[in-house]
This record gives sequence, C-alpha cells and structure tokens, in this order.
Amino acid sequence: MAGSTYGNIFRITTWGESHGKGLGVVVDGCPAGLELCEEDIQKFLDRRKPGQSKFTTQRSEDDAVEILSGVFEGKTTGTPISMVVYNKTQRSSDYSEIAGYYRPGHADYTFDMKYGFRDYRGGGRSSGRETIGRVAAGAIAVKILEQLGIGVKAYTKSIGNISIDYDRFDIEEALNNPFSMPDADAADRAAEFASEKIQEKDSVGGVVECVVKNMMPGIGEPVFDKLNANLAKAIMSIGAVKGFEIGDGFEAAKVTGRINNDGFKMVDGKIVKTSNHSGGTLGGMSDGSDIILRAAFKPTPSIASPQNTVNKAGEDIEVSIKGRHDPMIVPRAVVVVEAMTALTIVDLIFTGMTSRMDKIAEFWNR
Repeated sequence: MAGSTYGNIFRITTWGESHGKGLGVVVDGCPAGLELCEEDIQKFLDRRKPGQSKFTTQRSEDDAVEILSGVFEGKTTGTPISMVVYNKTQRSSDYSEIAGYYRPGHADYTFDMKYGFRDYRGGGRSSGRETIGRVAAGAIAVKILEQLGIGVKAYTKSIGNISIDYDRFDIEEALNNPFSMPDADAADRAAEFASEKIQEKDSVGGVVECVVKNMMPGIGEPVFDKLNANLAKAIMSIGAVKGFEIGDGFEAAKVTGRINNDGFKMVDGKIVKTSNHSGGTLGGMSDGSDIILRAAFKPTPSIASPQNTVNKAGEDIEVSIKGRHDPMIVPRAVVVVEAMTALTIVDLIFTGMTSRMDKIAEFWNR
C-alpha cells in the first residue's frame, strides 16, 4: 500500500491497523538535541483517545506510547524516531458480520475494488485509529515550533448547526467540556443536540478551526508546494474530513476585491496587514499574520439506525451497525488537525531554509 508517508524533509510514515497488534509512526528528519520524552507525546494522545465521554466511542484504550528509537538521555539523536501504541481491547467479533457486506459511508467497497481484499475489523488502515501515528508525530512537530515561538491551537468551531460565539471565545473553556468548544454556552447546546441524536441512533458532524500564531513570513513554495495547498492536502487526508477552508474560504467568493484584499501598513518598523481575509497566506507563502484554517468533518458513518446497502453476493439488504463507535468524531479530531497543521509547517520551514544564499552564508559563516 502506497501513501502512508507524508512530508519531504520532516517526514512521517504511519503504520498499523485498528484491530492489529498496534499502531505507530516513524519520524525522519527531526533535528538532534530536541528535548523529548514519552510524556510529551502522551499528553497529545490523551486528547484523542477513546472513552472520555458519552459522546465518544466507549472502546477503553489507554493509548500508552512507547518510544523505540531516536531518543537518548532525553534528547533526539537525529536518527529516525519510532513510536508504538499497542491495541489492548480490540473486539474483532463485533465486526465479523460486516465481512459479507459494504457499510454505507465507509471504505469497505472501495478497498475491495482496489485490493480485492480488506481488513473488515474496524476498517483496518481506514480506521480513525490510524491517526494515533499522526498525533504522536505531530507532538514532536509542535515542540519544534514552540522552540521557534510559533503556537498551533485547534478547537471545535461548530457541532451540527451549533456554532461558537466569538464574543464569548475562551480557549481555556475548550479544555473543560467534552466538545473542545471555546464557548461554554455553545457546548451546552451541543450536548443537548448530540444527546438527542444518540437516542435516535444517529450521528453528527462539525467543523474544527485551527490558528497558527507568530508565524514568520515567506514559508511555503509559490507553485505546487504552496503552504495553503499542503495544508489542504494534510487536513483532507484525515479520514472524515469533507471540506477545507483557509481565511475567509468560501465566503471570499461572495464579496468584491475591495473587501477581500488585505492592506498593509508599518507598525514599529515592520510591515503588517490591516486585515486577514487571506488567512495568513499570500501566493502560497506565509505572510506573517495568523494562519487560520477550518476542517469540515462528516457525521460518523457507523450508526445503529437501519441503512440500505448491498452484500458481496450482490443482494440488497438492510443493516444496523453494531460495535463501539463515536456518535461524533469532531472532539477527538481536534488534536489530529493540530498535528497535521504542525507537521506541514515544520516540513515547509525546513525546506525553506535553503531558499536564500545570503541566509545559508550567514548560518555557516557565523
């Protein structure tokens, strides 16, 4: 299977299946000397692990990470960093009946068409547990960005049609409710809405917003490896994502250039923008303002309500999906968006270090 590697210089390869022995990631290109321990990784994995509220899957996994290589005496060595999380409570019997039919909204049919074979236990590589490797690697990328003074923070913007009110925005509140919403009132309404859908044996989707602060200008490439293009690929590679926006996104199509263009001005001897409709990028490169992006997540396809589908014998059937599934994926996906954003930015920063001869000379001649 191709396509399990992401990045050019700071490169990750994820591996493993939902109901296999474990999942993990190999990180190549991490500089030596970065302070790193399993606790640094674990606090990110704890944000995506299952069983944290009634609004997520009740599969009980501690998702404890082990660093197998690339770290010595608390610091990275510059060699590949390999990490693993072992599966402990997989119940493959929950999935035995789906071997003979295609679940609506899942990759069952497309896997069969591509490979002539599929791991029906929880979806195999197309399971949401694949994101364990992304989050573990993303924790390293976040640490690198922190060394540069760059912050990456994601949160839930909306659940269904319930959106946060930016006048009540409190990023600390996102840590206090099961939806990661920085608005306590919106979280309360989301809880009521989600509870109704659970009773109806249905699921809901939502939107995750991510903000990158203190970004330096000039990161990204002007043609195929645009910063916004690479961010779009990274975020759209998350299994349940069906839409991506940066800056004003689709709203920009509804206004004129006079409204959409961001002006410039001088502040304390620096060039800054007077607004940020572009979401922190111009011409595929960072412009020094906050990078603001959004990911739209579809409702979880595994629902207990009856659905129409087809079995492998070509017969029309009706199914109700059994097992331990997320009524919504959004709260646990917040940290995945954060991770993929950080991974993309670190890779492009490393790539951009060779873009100017004067900067190379400055580094080696100091």
